[in-house]
Amino acid sequence: MDETVLKVKDAFSGRFKEEPHLYYSPGRINLIGEHVDYNDGFVMPAAIDKGIYFAIALNNSEEINCYSVDFDESISLPFSGIKKTDGWKNYVLGVVNEFLKLKLPVKGFNCTFGGNISIGGGISSSAALEGGISFALNELCNFQMDRKELALLGQRAEHNFPGVKCGIMDQYANMMGKKDSVILLDCKYVYHEYLPLNIE
Repeated sequence: MDETVLKVKDAFSGRFKEEPHLYYSPGRINLIGEHVDYNDGFVMPAAIDKGIYFAIALNNSEEINCYSVDFDESISLPFSGIKKTDGWKNYVLGVVNEFLKLKLPVKGFNCTFGGNISIGGGISSSAALEGGISFALNELCNFQMDRKELALLGQRAEHNFPGVKCGIMDQYANMMGKKDSVILLDCKYVYHEYLPLNIE
């Protein structure tokens, strides 16, 4: 098992009683179209093998308990206490807030996460964090949202909590990435096709 996965899983075991589910959420590169996605243009991103690993389990409450292995920081609060804060916490809380705005029955959860993606390096660590939390909650709470809906939810979360008025590229590449492929994405109509990528 990857060293990062072990750190994340061990951090969970040291803090919580439940057996966690494990998830991986990738970062992305972009080959064509920098700064075009938020102007409704065409971009060509691809998911990469650097990202964030999550250990997460529902906790039979209405409380969020989340720990970042990389920052050695945690957050614990009830849904009723969700508000804008700072740093990585905004991305987690922003996603939960978007589910609540949709009137979905979000359940409390315990989570630890850590990654091998550079923070602030331009390869979408924030989208990887949003994507991992939203995908896990969608699955564990059985919301049955598709990946495109989750990408758009992640974009709204980034707009509304961290306040970054990003386009859809980062969240879309995170959710829709496919092995040995790039995504030709029309950001205006949120439509894509896959093109082969051979970088060997």
